[in-house]
Amino acid sequence: MKNNVKAVRNERGMTQAQLAERIEVTRQTIGLIEKGEYNPSLQLCVALAKALNKTLNDLFWEVDE
Repeated sequence: MKNNVKAVRNERGMTQAQLAERIEVTRQTIGLIEKGEYNPSLQLCVALAKALNKTLNDLFWEVDE
């Protein structure tokens, strides 16, 4: 699943570890989400959106290019 988590995290100047700590998951989980190798639960998606001050659409909506 393609997402914008990494780009937004970088815009915020956060490391994977900082984001992981903020939402109480492991850094490895953040890495897998960013690579599209882990399908997060809705609860985790909402936590990511809140931590990054973005909407779910901003982070996870696929755009046809």
